[in-house]
Order: sequence, then C-alpha cells, then structure tokens
Amino acid sequence: METEKLYYSDAFLRTFSAVVLSCEEIRGGWNVVLDRTAFYPEGGGQPADHGTLGGVNVTDVHEKDGVIRHLCDTPLEAGSAVTGVIDWARRFDHMQQHSGEHIISGILCADYNCDNVGFHLGADTVTIDYNTDISWEQALAAERKANEVIWTDTPVQIDFPDADALAALDYRSKKELTGQVRIVSFPGADCCACCGTHVRTAGQVGLVKVLSVQKFREGVRIEILCGQRALTYLGKVYDQNRAVGQKLSVKAFDTFAAVDRLEKELSDLKFRAAGLEAQVFASVAEAHAGQGDVLLVQPPLSPDSVRRLADAVAQRCGGLAAVFAGEGNTFNYSLLRADGGDIAPLVKAMNAALNGRGGGRNGFAQGSVQAERSAIETFFNR
Repeated sequence: METEKLYYSDAFLRTFSAVVLSCEEIRGGWNVVLDRTAFYPEGGGQPADHGTLGGVNVTDVHEKDGVIRHLCDTPLEAGSAVTGVIDWARRFDHMQQHSGEHIISGILCADYNCDNVGFHLGADTVTIDYNTDISWEQALAAERKANEVIWTDTPVQIDFPDADALAALDYRSKKELTGQVRIVSFPGADCCACCGTHVRTAGQVGLVKVLSVQKFREGVRIEILCGQRALTYLGKVYDQNRAVGQKLSVKAFDTFAAVDRLEKELSDLKFRAAGLEAQVFASVAEAHAGQGDVLLVQPPLSPDSVRRLADAVAQRCGGLAAVFAGEGNTFNYSLLRADGGDIAPLVKAMNAALNGRGGGRNGFAQGSVQAERSAIETFFNR
C-alpha cells in the first residue's frame, strides 16, 4: 500500500498523526513505514525532511514504489499511533531554496534558450547546471528579474493536470514523463514538472542571490542562495566589508578603491625594497670576493631574496654560495655554484643531516631545513 503524502496536500503541515505499519531494523537504525506522512523523502535534488516520530528522531526519509520509509534512531511498535513533527526550519529553508531555483531557472531557460540539466540543494549553497554558456552579467540580469517576480508575491500554482491538459501545457522537465505529472507554476517566471515542496507565494522565497557562474561540461554551473540563507550570507559580507572599511578609514562602498590604492603602494614599496636588497646583496658579495666556498646565515628573507643573494655571492666568491635565512630552527636555503657544478650529493647529505626538503639541478638547489643555526654551521664546517 502506498503511503499517503500529506506534504502534497499541505506543504506547511508541521505536525500530523499516523499509524505505524511496519518497523524493520537496518544498518544505521530502523526503517519505519506509516500509513501517511508529512515527511518529504529525498528526491529531485531536494534533501529529505528531518524531525521526530513518536518522540524518536527521524534522520532520513526515502521513497520506493510509492512507500515512504523513515529512518529512525529508535524502533517504533507496529500498529501504534504516533505524532510526527517536522523540523520546520529545515523544511522551510528547503522550500525557499527550491522555489527560488525554479524562479531563476525558468527565467534563464526562457531568456537564453537552455535547459536546467542538474540541481543540487546542498547544506550550504544551491547549484544548478545549464547546457549553454551563460555569462556573469546574464546571470545577474536573471537575478534582477527573479527578485522582481518575488516582490510581486503571486500565489504558486500546483496542479496534477490530466493527460489532455498536460499535452497542451508548455512546461520544463529534465526527462520525458509518463503517468500523473505534478506541475508547479510561478506566474511570470516558470512552469515546471516537480515533485518537491514549495512556498505558497513567490514572496516567501524572500530573495535570490547569484554567487558564482563557472564553466561546467558543455554549459555552466550557477551557484545561488535564497531566502534566509541569502540574507545571512549578505549580512556576513556586509559586516566583513564594514570592518575592512573601518580598518582603511573609508566608507563601505569605497573599500575596493582603497584596497586598489594600497595594492599599488605595496607594489611600489616592493620594487624599492628589491632595489635596496640588490645593493646590499652586491655589497655582501663583494666582501666575499675570491673566498671560495661561502656560508651565510641571515635573518628571515623571502625564498626569492635568498636565491638572489646566493646568486650574487656565487658570482664573486668563486666557489659554492650557501645562503640560509630564518630564525629558531626553520631556515630557507639556496645553494649555488656559479660554474654549474653538480651539488646533488651535497644537497642529499645536507637534507638528511638537517631535516631538510628541497633540491635542484645544474649547480643550484633550494628548499628549507628544520635545524638550529649551530647545526647548519657544523655541517658546512666539517
């Protein structure tokens, strides 16, 4: 006997009574079958409802051959009457996301002659796959239209049309359908075959926000948020931007320009610092001219600076330039022979002795070691 689906007659039903028809122990809990249920089973990209049955937790819900099975963490007695309570926050969130997806998908498919070929309502975001290229600007245009539809707050229409009415209806579907088909319509935006739960009016979606558009297979994958998820996300983004603005002493809408200015200033400072480093490195190299093999242990430098110092010293010392920069027991290193001589055996022995990582070729090697300065000096002064 198929389970009576109360969520189709009233998607806003939060509590209900039912009779336990069977309870079977399976891996992870007990499969409970009721004569009727308001729990939506996982399907069509929408996750299952959670909640309680007779006070025990419902952690998953699935449908097979019209029978809905509730995964519970405690067994229920067959024949007993139970009260089901839906986790309403989870259900309403899913309805906001799913309904918002319908609205923006209907608009995108109509405007750009494409199909929605994938939908996933995740714990954090909603992803939708389309079989054509859609630009970021086009997605934002669809977002604006979707929110205009939401603001009209028109009632959502849900029907099970007969075969003749269905044949005359222009509706979206990912596959050919037979038998009774459930049609969900958002006037002005979408008409689609769907088995999921939805809000009563478009306004209950709240808002739709596009987060990203990425190339995916022959089309794109668009990431969106709707309703409370979108509000929470935008609130966090605002709080972060406000904090950045306070740090930079600018207003919220001026943060990009301020960061762009800082980036240019930083680039100029790096250029000047590199020039000063080059002068210092040349002076250090000159001090070691003709000395043969040279070991230098320096305060912390960037890996690129370590390499440039080793290069400058190697050109003047006439042997191996071994430069280590860091503090404590962590140092970056560059080893360089100006003549390109093989240093692979030295690097292998050094890495083994100093807990190092790295390597190279043609007389050059770089990497890092986990060793004290004294250990580095001991190794090279053997």
